[in-house]
Amino acid sequence: MLRDVGRDAREVRASLRSLVGSVAERLPLWLVRLRCGRMELCAFHAEVHLLKRLFRRNFKLLFNLWPPLLGAGIRITRVRPDWKEVDVEMKLRRWNKNYVGTHYGGSLYSMTDPFYMVMFIEILGRDYIVWDKSARIRFRKPGRGTVHAHFRVTEEQVAEIREALNIEEKIDREFSVEVKSGDGEIVAEVKKLLQFRKKREKRV
Repeated sequence: MLRDVGRDAREVRASLRSLVGSVAERLPLWLVRLRCGRMELCAFHAEVHLLKRLFRRNFKLLFNLWPPLLGAGIRITRVRPDWKEVDVEMKLRRWNKNYVGTHYGGSLYSMTDPFYMVMFIEILGRDYIVWDKSARIRFRKPGRGTVHAHFRVTEEQVAEIREALNIEEKIDREFSVEVKSGDGEIVAEVKKLLQFRKKREKRV
Protein backbone atom coordinates (compact mmCIF):
# COMPACT_ATOMS: atom_id res chain seq x y z
CA MET A 1 0.00 0.00 0.00
CA LEU A 2 2.83 2.43 0.80
CA ARG A 3 4.24 1.85 -2.67
CA ASP A 4 0.83 2.63 -4.18
CA VAL A 5 0.50 5.85 -2.16
CA GLY A 6 4.00 6.96 -3.12
CA ARG A 7 3.30 6.35 -6.80
CA ASP A 8 0.00 8.26 -6.60
CA ALA A 9 1.67 11.22 -4.88
CA ARG A 10 4.40 11.38 -7.53
CA GLU A 11 1.82 11.31 -10.33
CA VAL A 12 -0.21 14.11 -8.72
CA ARG A 13 2.92 16.28 -8.34
CA ALA A 14 3.89 15.66 -11.98
CA SER A 15 0.37 16.55 -13.17
CA LEU A 16 0.39 19.75 -11.12
CA ARG A 17 3.71 20.83 -12.61
CA SER A 18 2.46 20.07 -16.12
CA LEU A 19 -0.85 21.92 -15.69
CA VAL A 20 0.60 24.96 -13.98
CA GLY A 21 3.29 25.24 -16.62
CA SER A 22 0.88 25.00 -19.55
CA VAL A 23 -1.50 27.63 -18.16
CA ALA A 24 1.29 29.98 -17.06
CA GLU A 25 2.59 30.08 -20.63
CA ARG A 26 -0.67 31.59 -21.85
CA LEU A 27 -1.72 34.05 -19.13
CA PRO A 28 -0.91 34.98 -15.51
CA LEU A 29 -2.79 33.21 -12.74
CA TRP A 30 -2.74 36.05 -10.24
CA LEU A 31 -3.38 39.78 -10.17
CA VAL A 32 -2.16 41.92 -7.30
CA ARG A 33 -4.22 45.04 -6.88
CA LEU A 34 -4.78 47.76 -4.32
CA ARG A 35 -8.07 47.77 -2.46
CA CYS A 36 -8.99 49.55 0.80
CA GLY A 37 -5.39 50.54 1.41
CA ARG A 38 -3.97 47.02 1.33
CA MET A 39 -2.63 44.62 -1.23
CA GLU A 40 -5.04 41.84 -2.10
CA LEU A 41 -4.31 38.68 -4.04
CA CYS A 42 -7.06 37.98 -6.61
CA ALA A 43 -7.49 34.81 -8.64
CA PHE A 44 -8.29 34.94 -12.33
CA HIS A 45 -10.75 32.54 -13.98
CA ALA A 46 -7.72 30.62 -15.22
CA GLU A 47 -7.05 29.37 -11.71
CA VAL A 48 -10.55 27.93 -11.34
CA HIS A 49 -10.20 26.31 -14.75
CA LEU A 50 -6.86 24.88 -13.67
CA LEU A 51 -8.34 23.27 -10.57
CA LYS A 52 -11.21 21.76 -12.55
CA ARG A 53 -8.79 20.32 -15.09
CA LEU A 54 -6.64 18.93 -12.30
CA PHE A 55 -9.62 17.20 -10.68
CA ARG A 56 -10.93 15.71 -13.92
CA ARG A 57 -7.53 14.47 -15.06
CA ASN A 58 -6.55 13.10 -11.64
CA PHE A 59 -9.87 12.08 -10.07
CA LYS A 60 -8.58 8.57 -9.43
CA LEU A 61 -5.30 9.74 -7.91
CA LEU A 62 -6.81 12.46 -5.72
CA PHE A 63 -9.53 10.18 -4.36
CA ASN A 64 -6.99 7.45 -3.64
CA LEU A 65 -5.09 9.94 -1.46
CA TRP A 66 -8.23 11.15 0.34
CA PRO A 67 -7.76 10.09 4.01
CA PRO A 68 -11.18 8.38 4.58
CA LEU A 69 -10.60 6.10 1.58
CA LEU A 70 -6.87 5.74 2.05
CA GLY A 71 -7.23 4.71 5.70
CA ALA A 72 -9.83 2.07 4.86
CA GLY A 73 -7.68 0.63 2.08
CA ILE A 74 -10.17 1.66 -0.63
CA ARG A 75 -8.65 2.30 -4.06
CA ILE A 76 -10.12 3.45 -7.36
CA THR A 77 -8.63 1.33 -10.11
CA ARG A 78 -10.35 2.74 -13.21
CA VAL A 79 -12.39 5.77 -14.29
CA ARG A 80 -13.76 5.95 -17.83
CA PRO A 81 -13.18 9.38 -19.41
CA ASP A 82 -16.93 10.04 -19.80
CA TRP A 83 -17.53 9.10 -16.11
CA LYS A 84 -19.99 6.33 -16.97
CA GLU A 85 -17.81 3.60 -15.42
CA VAL A 86 -15.84 3.57 -12.18
CA ASP A 87 -14.15 0.51 -10.62
CA VAL A 88 -13.15 0.35 -6.97
CA GLU A 89 -11.34 -2.26 -4.87
CA MET A 90 -10.51 -2.73 -1.20
CA LYS A 91 -7.79 -5.05 0.05
CA LEU A 92 -8.00 -6.73 3.43
CA ARG A 93 -5.01 -5.71 5.54
CA ARG A 94 -4.01 -6.01 9.18
CA TRP A 95 -5.16 -2.48 10.01
CA ASN A 96 -8.60 -2.65 8.37
CA LYS A 97 -9.77 -6.05 9.63
CA ASN A 98 -12.64 -6.28 12.09
CA TYR A 99 -12.71 -8.38 15.26
CA VAL A 100 -13.31 -11.65 13.37
CA GLY A 101 -10.75 -10.97 10.63
CA THR A 102 -13.03 -9.83 7.80
CA HIS A 103 -13.88 -6.47 6.21
CA TYR A 104 -15.76 -3.96 8.38
CA GLY A 105 -19.33 -3.45 7.27
CA GLY A 106 -18.77 0.30 7.36
CA SER A 107 -15.80 -0.03 5.04
CA LEU A 108 -17.85 -2.11 2.59
CA TYR A 109 -20.39 0.72 2.50
CA SER A 110 -17.69 3.41 2.25
CA MET A 111 -16.31 1.87 -0.92
CA THR A 112 -19.72 2.49 -2.56
CA ASP A 113 -20.65 5.80 -0.93
CA PRO A 114 -19.69 8.83 -3.05
CA PHE A 115 -19.29 7.45 -6.53
CA TYR A 116 -22.75 7.52 -8.13
CA MET A 117 -23.25 11.09 -6.95
CA VAL A 118 -19.87 12.25 -8.28
CA MET A 119 -20.39 10.40 -11.56
CA PHE A 120 -23.76 12.05 -12.20
CA ILE A 121 -22.45 15.49 -11.23
CA GLU A 122 -19.79 15.16 -13.92
CA ILE A 123 -22.05 13.50 -16.50
CA LEU A 124 -24.95 15.96 -16.23
CA GLY A 125 -22.83 19.08 -15.93
CA ARG A 126 -23.08 22.30 -13.99
CA ASP A 127 -26.73 23.00 -14.86
CA TYR A 128 -27.85 20.17 -12.56
CA ILE A 129 -27.70 19.50 -8.81
CA VAL A 130 -27.22 15.95 -7.53
CA TRP A 131 -27.44 14.81 -3.90
CA ASP A 132 -27.26 11.49 -2.08
CA LYS A 133 -30.60 11.10 -0.31
CA SER A 134 -30.51 7.68 1.33
CA ALA A 135 -28.79 4.30 1.16
CA ARG A 136 -29.42 0.67 2.07
CA ILE A 137 -26.89 -2.13 2.39
CA ARG A 138 -27.48 -5.86 2.69
CA PHE A 139 -24.59 -8.08 3.73
CA ARG A 140 -24.63 -11.42 1.96
CA LYS A 141 -21.42 -13.05 3.23
CA PRO A 142 -18.23 -12.09 5.12
CA GLY A 143 -15.77 -10.10 3.04
CA ARG A 144 -12.27 -11.56 2.81
CA GLY A 145 -9.31 -10.77 0.61
CA THR A 146 -9.75 -8.11 -2.06
CA VAL A 147 -13.32 -7.05 -2.80
CA HIS A 148 -14.50 -5.07 -5.83
CA ALA A 149 -17.36 -2.75 -6.83
CA HIS A 150 -18.16 -1.70 -10.39
CA PHE A 151 -20.31 1.41 -10.93
CA ARG A 152 -22.09 1.77 -14.26
CA VAL A 153 -24.31 4.52 -15.68
CA THR A 154 -26.04 4.01 -19.03
CA GLU A 155 -26.88 6.61 -21.66
CA GLU A 156 -30.55 5.61 -21.27
CA GLN A 157 -30.47 6.47 -17.56
CA VAL A 158 -28.91 9.87 -18.28
CA ALA A 159 -31.46 10.66 -21.02
CA GLU A 160 -34.38 9.63 -18.79
CA ILE A 161 -33.20 11.93 -15.98
CA ARG A 162 -32.81 14.90 -18.34
CA GLU A 163 -36.27 14.32 -19.85
CA ALA A 164 -37.93 13.91 -16.44
CA LEU A 165 -36.41 17.18 -15.21
CA ASN A 166 -37.92 19.02 -18.17
CA ILE A 167 -41.30 18.21 -16.60
CA GLU A 168 -40.66 17.97 -12.85
CA GLU A 169 -38.73 20.27 -10.53
CA LYS A 170 -36.87 17.42 -8.82
CA ILE A 171 -36.80 13.63 -9.03
CA ASP A 172 -35.41 10.68 -7.07
CA ARG A 173 -33.76 7.69 -8.73
CA GLU A 174 -32.31 4.52 -7.18
CA PHE A 175 -29.09 2.87 -8.31
CA SER A 176 -27.62 -0.46 -7.22
CA VAL A 177 -24.09 -1.79 -6.93
CA GLU A 178 -22.74 -5.12 -5.72
CA VAL A 179 -19.56 -5.61 -3.72
CA LYS A 180 -17.99 -8.86 -4.88
CA SER A 181 -15.11 -11.04 -3.77
CA GLY A 182 -12.20 -11.96 -6.03
CA ASP A 183 -14.00 -15.11 -7.19
CA GLY A 184 -17.16 -13.18 -8.08
CA GLU A 185 -19.32 -14.04 -5.06
CA ILE A 186 -21.58 -11.25 -3.79
CA VAL A 187 -20.42 -9.91 -0.42
CA ALA A 188 -22.87 -7.01 -0.12
CA GLU A 189 -25.61 -5.27 -2.09
CA VAL A 190 -25.98 -1.50 -1.86
CA LYS A 191 -28.86 0.65 -3.10
CA LYS A 192 -28.36 4.40 -3.34
CA LEU A 193 -31.22 6.89 -3.69
CA LEU A 194 -30.12 10.08 -5.47
CA GLN A 195 -32.04 13.31 -5.91
CA PHE A 196 -31.73 15.37 -9.09
CA ARG A 197 -32.89 18.87 -9.98
CA LYS A 198 -31.96 21.65 -12.35
CA LYS A 199 -30.27 24.77 -11.08
CA ARG A 200 -32.52 27.80 -11.02
CA GLU A 201 -31.62 30.51 -13.46
CA LYS A 202 -30.16 33.58 -11.77
CA ARG A 203 -32.25 36.68 -12.08
CA VAL A 204 -30.47 39.69 -13.51
